[in-house]
Amino acid sequence: MTVSADTIYALSSGAVPAAIGVVRISGPKAQAALEALVGRVPEARRAMLATIRDPGSRETIDQALVLFFAGPNSETGEDVVELQLHGGRAVIAATFAALAALPGLRPAEPGEFTRRGFENGKLDLTAVEGLADLIYADTEAQRRQAVRQLQGMLGDRAENWRLRLIEAMALAEAGIDFSDEADVAADVAARALHAARLLQQEIAALLADGRRGERLRDGLVVAITGPPNAGKSTLLNRIARRDVAIVSPHAGTTRDVIEVHLDLEGYPVTLLDTAGIRETEDPVEQEGVTRARARAAAADLVLWLTEDEAVNPGSAPDEITNLDSAHGSGPETWLIRSKIDLRTGSLAETDARAQLRGEDSHFYELSAVSGEGIDRLLADLATFAKSALESREPALVSRERQRHLLEQANAALKRAIPEGERGREDLFAEELRLAAQALGRLTGRVDVEDILDVIFRDFCIGK
Repeated sequence: MTVSADTIYALSSGAVPAAIGVVRISGPKAQAALEALVGRVPEARRAMLATIRDPGSRETIDQALVLFFAGPNSETGEDVVELQLHGGRAVIAATFAALAALPGLRPAEPGEFTRRGFENGKLDLTAVEGLADLIYADTEAQRRQAVRQLQGMLGDRAENWRLRLIEAMALAEAGIDFSDEADVAADVAARALHAARLLQQEIAALLADGRRGERLRDGLVVAITGPPNAGKSTLLNRIARRDVAIVSPHAGTTRDVIEVHLDLEGYPVTLLDTAGIRETEDPVEQEGVTRARARAAAADLVLWLTEDEAVNPGSAPDEITNLDSAHGSGPETWLIRSKIDLRTGSLAETDARAQLRGEDSHFYELSAVSGEGIDRLLADLATFAKSALESREPALVSRERQRHLLEQANAALKRAIPEGERGREDLFAEELRLAAQALGRLTGRVDVEDILDVIFRDFCIGK
């Protein structure tokens, strides 16, 4: 167990004022700090009502519940104290002042409690990332995915793969050692090669998930685009249920991309309002149009709005087919005729449009002012999000770091297998070692000092 020389403290319960403010203390002097504040230490894991006093003046600060968790059986692996104080600003400030006056204590840095838990073997890096995702989860689907990570669904599998790789490496090395004994060498080499093939297939299958985990963590991106004055900003405001974007009858009002984050039946969706797409001489508007095209091309779904009464599924504008994504194909696009509250035309024309709408499940007619047609659009967006982000098998990879290391392990195994088939045991064993090293970096078991600061910097203080 790694024990820091410093004892740290922080507010772990969120902003004050609040009904309760939980202050945590972790480190070798946590028990001494509790004795200084309270006068005694309760039985481990048993709450005790106590008077908190300033160790210097002996002035009463508060009455609170206190708990003591003896290391290594604590969240950080060190001695941990919790003070469940009344959550007033003055109470917390006085408690911090008392702790700061004690020798060997200092305020915690962001994520330092969790980092100590990682360093003391209480959780691996995938669980740390799951904890961070759980803290920042906005939707039910994100919460479920974060809990799976925190519970070790990816970390446990990666560690199992790493141990199996180590066994395969041992077999490969045995094959080299017993190269003079043909029967023994052939047997162990065949077993190592079989293990490598199985591992490569399992890792490749995990990677072939359409990046659902990352998409769920970040949220699906839906771009509202189309010509100027088509009602894009009004639709955004209607869906967001607040005035997010400026609505104006003048073309070119929206210049930059406006983002709104939504929870659609438990699934995260980022809605983009973009500049109207048209040819213009205004350099600022040109930049807005360029950004609109780029964001639409990178989106998961495009809602193309137009108020053209003649539009129908068979007359989609050319601009839709010109949205080229980074992968070489455009995103799925739904065609929407807006402003139907201003509809003109005969009843026969209206019926014809309704028939066309029925023939294409993703052709919509709506009014962002009256709300007509909005419910159907939102229901279909929720269905789209569920289909894109959910499957029978939950996604285990939720971050680019995880995917990158799994791809490294997979690539090393793919290189190893032909070397093993050719009988090049030394090269085969080296590629297995590289695959195991990648999996070790995934869980944080080997050589991860260069990424720890990046992972923990986004944690809040007190966690």
